Amino acid sequence: MAFSLFRPFNTGEPQRDSRGRLTGIDRYQDVLGRCWKRLFLSGLVTLAGFVPFALGVGYAILSSSILVLLPAAMIGGAVAGPFVACLYDGILRALRDAPGSWRGNFRRAFRQNWRGALLPGALTGLFVGTAAFAGMMLFAWSSVWPTAGTICVYLFSWLLFFAISTLYWPQLVLFEQSNLVRLRNLLLFTLKYFWRVLGASALQLVFWLLMALFAP
Repeated sequence: MAFSLFRPFNTGEPQRDSRGRLTGIDRYQDVLGRCWKRLFLSGLVTLAGFVPFALGVGYAILSSSILVLLPAAMIGGAVAGPFVACLYDGILRALRDAPGSWRGNFRRAFRQNWRGALLPGALTGLFVGTAAFAGMMLFAWSSVWPTAGTICVYLFSWLLFFAISTLYWPQLVLFEQSNLVRLRNLLLFTLKYFWRVLGASALQLVFWLLMALFAP
């Protein structure tokens, strides 16, 4: 039943690779149909991991305090980092049809990645927190609408953030390597697959812009 819910656009014979595995949109719908409960649970737990970050940054924005924002964003991001790593781990396990229960895989992923996810989580929280604060200053608190150049710089910073996040976190959960190697791989991958990385990042940017524009 769940499988059919995620296959509304299937109009012909599904495409398969040389190993017989589905490809393209058929693969995407197949994974969602089989693993949607696991992915849903991982998403809920990840949202719970962001509660300290949301509370701290929300209080900093409401109080207009940059002194509260910086430690709240970094500490909250460090708390959320391991949960983000577990979310990526769960998605990648679903894509490669890994066995095991959701609970067992989540515990294993948390145990393996929590230390390595603290620093990138803190930096992620720092960027998201300061960008949210800057967004409020530019678009909510300011009496003068920002210039087109300022808006472009602001959006470009988010685009760069999405590109880095998309390529960094999967490396964290898949490989045992230093952060320097991960950043080098990130740069090389971006240079080789520039338009794909740009497209994936732009898609995320558009999604979050819609969420921000239609938020209460």
